[in-house]
Amino acid sequence: MSNRIDYSKLDQPHILMFVFYPRQDWTPPPPGATDHSVPIEEGVSISCRFYHASESAPSILYFHGNGEVVYDYDDIATLYNGIGANLFVADYRGYGQSTGTPSFASTVADAHVIFKYFRDTLRDSGYNGPLFIMGRSLGSLSALELASTYQQELKGLIIESGFASAGRLLGFLIPVFQSPLVEEFEKLTMDNIRSITLPALIIHGEYDEVIPYEQALVLHENIGSKDKKLLTIPGAGHNTILMVGLKQYFSAIEEFISG
Repeated sequence: MSNRIDYSKLDQPHILMFVFYPRQDWTPPPPGATDHSVPIEEGVSISCRFYHASESAPSILYFHGNGEVVYDYDDIATLYNGIGANLFVADYRGYGQSTGTPSFASTVADAHVIFKYFRDTLRDSGYNGPLFIMGRSLGSLSALELASTYQQELKGLIIESGFASAGRLLGFLIPVFQSPLVEEFEKLTMDNIRSITLPALIIHGEYDEVIPYEQALVLHENIGSKDKKLLTIPGAGHNTILMVGLKQYFSAIEEFISG
């Protein structure tokens, strides 16, 4: 069970403006995909898109980066389906067709509601494959939270271009950011990371200019799982990781979800 962290301490305008870049973009789902609206609270719902492979396939709940929306994954999803995975991509408040305003506290709280919707909807629809959580960049915040909370229901955790601490993330994104919150969140989030015993796959670009490669090393070293792997994509940056290492990336994920 994860430690409850008060993320509302980070929900200050001068911080949020550097972290969340909501885009209210949407396109109709491609063939084989369906859109879902997850009710959160009165007046707030989160848009998600489910890319179907098969009922018996592993299913990945995916939290994307801070400048992306679900329809950005329409093409990439075919690669997940191609390795035999269902992909369920979730937006954040204010992104895509989601309502509300994004914040750290709501992002973490909403992730729990989204996971329960994902789990229950798949089971009620006859999907019986194992469940995985994946987070890219900002999405690693939600993925790590869920992995530390629902370990008995998950088969594994995948983090791509992620970070170990929300406090450290602010140091990377905000020029000359200094605050006691960095150390406070470092300790609390590291405790949660050490509590994760799920199989874990960490993927990071060697030359990530947004979230330094060092964060992948910190995650890999501290996550509590005995079954963990770090995949470094040589020469890749934060947003070129698929362009540079597409084959390595999906080969590693295919092996991981098939294990």
